[in-house]
Amino acid sequence: MREKQMLSLRDKVAREAALLLYQGQEKEYKQAKIEAAKMLGARMLPSNSEVAVMLDKIADEREGEERKKRLVTMREEALQIMKFLQDMHPVLIGSVWRGTAHKNSDTDVVVFHENPNVVLRMLNQNNFNIIKTEWQTVTKHGEKIQTFHIHLTLPSNNKAEIIVRDPERIGRKEKCEIYGDVQSGLNVQQLQRTLKTMPTKKFTPHETL
Repeated sequence: MREKQMLSLRDKVAREAALLLYQGQEKEYKQAKIEAAKMLGARMLPSNSEVAVMLDKIADEREGEERKKRLVTMREEALQIMKFLQDMHPVLIGSVWRGTAHKNSDTDVVVFHENPNVVLRMLNQNNFNIIKTEWQTVTKHGEKIQTFHIHLTLPSNNKAEIIVRDPERIGRKEKCEIYGDVQSGLNVQQLQRTLKTMPTKKFTPHETL
């Protein structure tokens, strides 16, 4: 309680936005910040990074040690998926890579192939439960980028999303819209090493463990 009383208005907006995201009332950081600012009568908006730090704290407060166990499980599941798709240069990204996954998080794996149907066939052959597929288009730096998304439900009931990108984008580094750093992710070898040595390691600008 004392910590909450000592928070600046900016921090309070960040925490409220993080709560909206954690509870699933908002899906996007921008809208969560706008809604939180309205609720608190604030004019300033925190950065995405500030909200992400608060979201991480809230997940720790509410989930405790179970959160770390879930993270290890999700990273192990990601490794299994990536091994099946190893020829497609898979990279683990998102909150499972970062180490900030919470109870509502899914696992995000990027692969590179010119034909999404080949990826679908590989997943089907290995008995993955595909629940939805969709094309998504985003604009970054004036460039329209189209990706194919494959949504899975895993035996643990965790969710995973396979993002199929054009092979021409292999090796391209993208700026993370949440933390502002480079979204590097983990390939198969890096993920194996992480699971062996520091399975709950965080890859954020604010923490290394």
